[in-house]
Amino acid sequence: MLELTKPLFVAAVIALGGFAAPAQAQLARTWVSSFGNDANNCDRPTPCRTFQHAHDKTLPLGEISVLDPGGYGALTITKGISIINDGVGEAGLLVSGGTIGILIEALPTDHVSLRGITVKGIGFGGVNGILFKTAASLTLENCVVRNHDGDGIQMLGDVPANSFVSFTLSNTFVTDNGGNGIYIQPTGTGHLSVLLNRVETYNNSAHGFAVVGAFSGAAVVDSIAAHNGGSGFGAFTQAALTAKRSVMFNNRRSGFLVDHAFAALSETVASGNTNGDIECTSSFLNTYQDNLASTFSGNNANCQVTGIVKF
Repeated sequence: MLELTKPLFVAAVIALGGFAAPAQAQLARTWVSSFGNDANNCDRPTPCRTFQHAHDKTLPLGEISVLDPGGYGALTITKGISIINDGVGEAGLLVSGGTIGILIEALPTDHVSLRGITVKGIGFGGVNGILFKTAASLTLENCVVRNHDGDGIQMLGDVPANSFVSFTLSNTFVTDNGGNGIYIQPTGTGHLSVLLNRVETYNNSAHGFAVVGAFSGAAVVDSIAAHNGGSGFGAFTQAALTAKRSVMFNNRRSGFLVDHAFAALSETVASGNTNGDIECTSSFLNTYQDNLASTFSGNNANCQVTGIVKF
């Protein structure tokens, strides 16, 4: 009798073991909490403590949700993922020691989205708040990036030939950084498209927003650039920049700068900028009568201004 039941018992144990989930299985949705623990598996009842651990335990295309206010640590993103704070309070990263708050190094086919995140330099600050290197797209919504030693947000990554990469910022503040507020200068010969919608850049030591390079195009809508050490909005080295319904006020260079580049202005207001409200050098600038600006400066002889001009 014992000889007959023993194999059956062993088989039953093996069969039950086949249904056991791996201890560190990845989840489609994970959670972080200020009361969490990175030894947890990051599900809703047992959340993780940091974004990085939650990221590592989240499946590609998955989502990290924030349960309560807290500081959730610096993060390197290597997959398509969303991190969502929908109003539970500040979900922040305090960055110091020359580090980067959030680094995006995902696959060229991945899409990354961040909502409701604060990235703040502290002490002697981080190098950059957010560095976007590789992904098919990055979307920032309702975010704050401030007080970093370098640029608040950078896009310096490679855009491969024949590829299209998008970078979208909405309802986002970028302030008090030691370099530019937002700086865009990709490598590669693919096309990078940047959209700023209701983005505000204040008190950055260099430009509020700058886009550089022949394969970069940007549009700024319903946005403000004020009190920056450089220009409010700037396009350089064959980049293309369009601004509509936006304000450039009291920047310590010019309000809107186009330097060896292409630009268009509509329904904008530029006022109180030190080196001219509109500055154009060796560029093509298309402007309309619905703009309000008091001064125009730059190398006018080499700047082709078209449209119905009002300065």
